[in-house]
Amino acid sequence: MDDKTDALVLRTADYGENDKMLTLLSAERGKISACAKGVKKAGAKLSFAAQPFCFAEYVFAVKGGRNTVTAASLYDGFYALREDVGKFYAGAVVLEVCEKLACEGEESGGLLVAAVRALGEIAEGDAARALVKFLLAALDGAGYCVRAEGCPVCGEFPAGRMRFDFGEGAFTCYGCSDGAPASEATFFAIREAQGRGEGDGDGRRRALRLLKAYFTEKTEAALTALDTFLDMGA
Repeated sequence: MDDKTDALVLRTADYGENDKMLTLLSAERGKISACAKGVKKAGAKLSFAAQPFCFAEYVFAVKGGRNTVTAASLYDGFYALREDVGKFYAGAVVLEVCEKLACEGEESGGLLVAAVRALGEIAEGDAARALVKFLLAALDGAGYCVRAEGCPVCGEFPAGRMRFDFGEGAFTCYGCSDGAPASEATFFAIREAQGRGEGDGDGRRRALRLLKAYFTEKTEAALTALDTFLDMGA
């Protein structure tokens, strides 16, 4: 039996002398494991389909519950991500988030669309800005919305020193909660990613640190690629 689906390569691993095992993200089936045979050979026809960041239509032969890639039609390989180390690690963050959030057999269309859009924005523009936007979308899709609006305690618009309530996923006035201290620059970077204003480079990096901590708090999963991206000062 053959199966066909659009999918994004999240991870690859060598398998035997010439094959690779792929972890893919699809809209209908969530994460999919598949074997790509012979792709390590020089001149292999499907070598492009066994690379991280590849977004393509995959055709599988399915036997005994195992998937083997038999054909692929490329949509985008996001090759620009391989030409800049900062953009590469930003792209790796997107793949890592998808792998941590997606499950096998569960619909993941929203996550796939957000990931493909983010990879394109990273390749073409500001990587930190694209990552803030993507992480917010991914967290929202997982049920962990981040709110950057009026303080949920007093109703006032937070300004200056403020806090972030990890339980509520919301920014509050500094004196209204005992959440983690947060900067005004972080608050405005979040709002920028939500299409409600302008942020700056420092605010985006601060926002990424906050979202990393929030992601780990909610999912109990670390984002090692994001640590690397932030350590690079990208």
